[in-house]
Order: sequence, then structure tokens, then C-alpha cells
Amino acid sequence: MNEPSKRPDAGEQHEAIDVSDFVYAATGDRVRRLTMPDGSHWFPAVDVCKKLGYTTPRKALLDHVPEEHRESLETVTGSYGLSIPAGREWRRDLQLLDLQGLILLVNGCTKPACAPFKQWCAEVIETVQREGSYTLDKAEVQPAEPGAPIAYAMPEQVAEAIVRLEERNLQADEQLAVTQHESLALQRSTVEMQQTMVEMQRTMVEMQRETLAAQQTIALAMERIANRLDVLGLDRPAPTTDFSANPTTESVLADWRQRLSVTSDVWAVAVVIVPVLLEKGELRQPLDSIAARTGLSVHRVNECLRMLRKHACIQSQGGSEDGAPIYVLNRP
Repeated sequence: MNEPSKRPDAGEQHEAIDVSDFVYAATGDRVRRLTMPDGSHWFPAVDVCKKLGYTTPRKALLDHVPEEHRESLETVTGSYGLSIPAGREWRRDLQLLDLQGLILLVNGCTKPACAPFKQWCAEVIETVQREGSYTLDKAEVQPAEPGAPIAYAMPEQVAEAIVRLEERNLQADEQLAVTQHESLALQRSTVEMQQTMVEMQRTMVEMQRETLAAQQTIALAMERIANRLDVLGLDRPAPTTDFSANPTTESVLADWRQRLSVTSDVWAVAVVIVPVLLEKGELRQPLDSIAARTGLSVHRVNECLRMLRKHACIQSQGGSEDGAPIYVLNRP
């Protein structure tokens, strides 16, 4: 991020090479920059050290950058009466480097990416020693208007370094775009699968509702048929209950509940006789004995037994020697 600042008029001062391109060629990346009103540039030392691969910024500064080329952020901005830039990363004690300090750090770096820049620096020194000066070639493109800034051709070594770095970044951006596209496609596929699952669940719920409605309709029709048979005095058809396994009191009572509308008195009789029928295989108890255990009258016990016979819950096997009726479970 480059902080804006008031710069001298273009006619008073020009930069031969754009400072952003220059720093990019030196470090291999864009770094934050503060440009002061006098045109000087300052860079956070931590940014430069990170881009150049220095693991210990403090040691790197002590080893390669003299004190006159590094200063704290508060001192640099305060000397121009400027405030500290906004943001948590811009601390008052943040160490800054001027352009010379940045070049010194680059020259001390061993990363291969810094080699073209250092080679160009060596060429500049060698040219100055041999010819007494080093001049950038002016660009062939003429200024569009009189008095416009003069354009210079960038040194070949710096330009090549920038081109290589830009190509590498373009490749990284393309790969990132492909990855993002694949990730987006996967997300869309996941959303479509989730929508399909939701639709399937809705369909299953509708099918369950339709099945339940059909079962209720069938149950209502069977109840109407059973009621009609009662009115006509006919026996209800016995449901097909599987007695292949050994029945229990609970299973028999549950089966009887399906066969007829069990009233409280019929249920009382059923609870008394079912355990006896299962244990002894038959019921020989006198009616008054059953009446005593249920609290019903003998007449009502007889009516309940008749109701159970009518709905094929039990069947009569005649009577015993003492006159008590004999009943057994009705097994289809």
C-alpha cells in the first residue's frame, strides 16, 4: 500500500525509473511505501526483510544498513509535521528504510531472484568508473505535450527481472483462477446434491402421508364393515394372526384388540382368562369364579364370553362334569 503525499511539481522533479517498478525488481514483490513531500521514499523494514527472506530483521538491519538509512516511523513523519498513517500495522516504533537502505539490504541478500538487480547495480558502478557517469536512455516516445515529464527507457536487466516476476505472478494468478473455478464448480455440485436430497425427502414425506391416509381409509372401511356385520348379527372375519410362535399374554390381548372393540368389562374378562388359556391350554373355570375375580355379574361374564366367541377369539369345547363351560384359544 502506497501512502499518498504531496509531491513537488512535475516540472521541478522527475524520477527516471518508477519507484514501484524499481522496488519490485529489487525485492520481487510490492511493498508498502511512504513518500515524503521532498520526494524521498521510506519502506517498512519488516516488509523488505520478509520479501528478501531474512528471518531476523533486526540482525539484517545491523549487518547491512547503517543508522543514517533507517529511522522510526514517528521520527520520519514528525519531521514533516505529518500524522501516523491509519491502521494497526503502522506503529509509531515501526522501523523504516530509505531507498539506499533498501538497496543495501538487497545487495546483502542471497536469494536468486535478487541476482539480476545486483548484476545491474554492478554494471552501473562499472560504467561510472569507466565513463564517469551512467545515463539512462531516453524513451523513443516523445512527450505528448510541451513541458510533460521526460520518459526514460528502463535498464534491460531491471526490465527483464520485472517481466520474469510478472510472468510468475500471472501464472500464479491463472492457477489460482483455475482452483477457484474448480472450487466454485464443486460448491455448485454440492448445492445441487443437497437440493436433490431435499426433494427426495419431500417426496418420501408425501409418500408416507399418502400411505398413512390410505391405511386410515382402509381401517375406516373395515370398521364400517364390522359394524355392519354386527347390525346383521354376523360374525366378524377373524384376522390372520401368526400363532406359529408361542403366543404371550400381551400378544393375545393385542390380537383381541384388533378383532373387536374391547370394552372395559370385556377387557376385564380377557385379562383373567388369557393367562389360564395359555398356561393350561383351556379354560374350565365356572362363571361365578370369573365373576368374583372381575367384579362383574355372572350374566355379564357370560355375555363377554359370548362376544369373544363371536369374534373368533375363543371357541367352546363343551362342558365339564360339573357343568362349567370349556373354552380354548381359537388358533387359525
